[in-house]
Amino acid sequence: SDERNRRVSFLGPLQVGVQTLQNQQNRKWENPRGPGPFFFVGGKNGEKIVTAYCESKGWHRIYDKTREDYTLKWCETKSVLTYYNFREGEQLLYQIPNNKVLTTKIGLLNSLRDYEKASRTAHPGHRCRRLKMEDFFPTTFRMDIKDERDAFFSYVEGLGSAEPSPWICKPTGLNQGRGIFLLRTKEDIKVFQARLESTNDNQGPRKLLTRQPQARIVQRYIQNPLLLKGRKFDVRSFFLIACTTPYMVFFRHGYVRLTCDLYDPKSNNLAAHLTNQYMQKKNPLYSVVKEDTRRMQHVVLQCFQAVKSKLERKLGYFDLIGCDFMIDEDFKVWLLEMNCNPALHVNCQVLKDVVPAVVCETLDLTLEIFNKRRCGLPLLPLVSQREFVLLYAENNVPEWSRASKVARRKMPCPKGVSTQKASHQAVDSGTFLDASSVQACLDHPSIRGLSVPMKHIELIATTPPPHKLIPQRIDPPKEGTWQQSFPALVQRQPSRLL
Repeated sequence: SDERNRRVSFLGPLQVGVQTLQNQQNRKWENPRGPGPFFFVGGKNGEKIVTAYCESKGWHRIYDKTREDYTLKWCETKSVLTYYNFREGEQLLYQIPNNKVLTTKIGLLNSLRDYEKASRTAHPGHRCRRLKMEDFFPTTFRMDIKDERDAFFSYVEGLGSAEPSPWICKPTGLNQGRGIFLLRTKEDIKVFQARLESTNDNQGPRKLLTRQPQARIVQRYIQNPLLLKGRKFDVRSFFLIACTTPYMVFFRHGYVRLTCDLYDPKSNNLAAHLTNQYMQKKNPLYSVVKEDTRRMQHVVLQCFQAVKSKLERKLGYFDLIGCDFMIDEDFKVWLLEMNCNPALHVNCQVLKDVVPAVVCETLDLTLEIFNKRRCGLPLLPLVSQREFVLLYAENNVPEWSRASKVARRKMPCPKGVSTQKASHQAVDSGTFLDASSVQACLDHPSIRGLSVPMKHIELIATTPPPHKLIPQRIDPPKEGTWQQSFPALVQRQPSRLL
């Protein structure tokens, strides 16, 4: 009994300390009540940036993912229940439900193929400004479809004794280089073919009872990439669908990623083929990238054209998509893939300079368009537009009506929306909106007091519009969090005119 008493007396302070920590944690996770506005952030990707942005405007974070009284919900993973309970025209929800038609390798491949086929059928023999798919997207075969799988292996066999050009095999639902491997020789391809056949044979009659293997594509490998000091690189750009009713689509450059190792086309070391180092805009390579910007914008616009009739559309849906491009030694631009919920980490100085500004402008544009659409105001010009370039603005869309749209049941995508044929004017005649063409780049009322550092933009005093989505109260940033984590992103400065 004495030993037991000693253990109790020893554990007593520890138990009290643990209970205190638990109480503090419970208080931290208490969900606020009141008029709001409230926001929810699920997952770690971009959590600090989105949280700091919303809290700087006086919004309150909630931690209960089942609550439905949010103004903004930003989640890494999609939930059927979230979309079911979504209140159109009252809430903002990150990620369009069926964005996989763009952001999975098979989804993007199918969408581009369908668009190519439809364009040929609609305009046979007509020379239009549409890009040919083979001019910006490497030749690709689906390994989950027998006909395409057989076509690929037949193509390799038809080469005879000649060695094939390298191919790269990618799983359709993964990113960050996971599950990727190279097929360099006929022997590599034979081993890969045997493995696929073995997988299919082993499933047999139990095919429906077992989990299907990861769907894969085989894509022609770009052998002659443009190099920077002997290293491969790719360009991460951002594709923003700020609104789906009407469509408002934007493009923005992000950063350049380098491989760790020098490029050797004969090497099997993926470190020489997969990019993961980041480069600043000051690098001379950006002059090359800048020249190819128009081509990248045209490619992104065509990808959007391929899916604009497929995406689910509700006022409040928005999406930020990462686009990866590669440039070959002939300065030809290739689209590698598009990624939903792109990485928003800030673990190096380059990312700290780029990512927070991307997220803040994404939310600025989304909020401004959302407010104007609800109030029946003209969407253009956009005072919150800075680095994002407007690619597509849909016209002739019926005015949004709260009475007819706000519903608590899941509804199909609207099919009777009147749309105007996509205009290529922005891409073809150089009328993109950029920082220099936005009149004064005013201080948007939803973020009064905040300023994103740019070359020619400062904080400007403006008169709030008559309609507001949210209260204009702004709480000061929390010391030790926002200012220390992103000192260059949001600073309090005296308001003045340019």
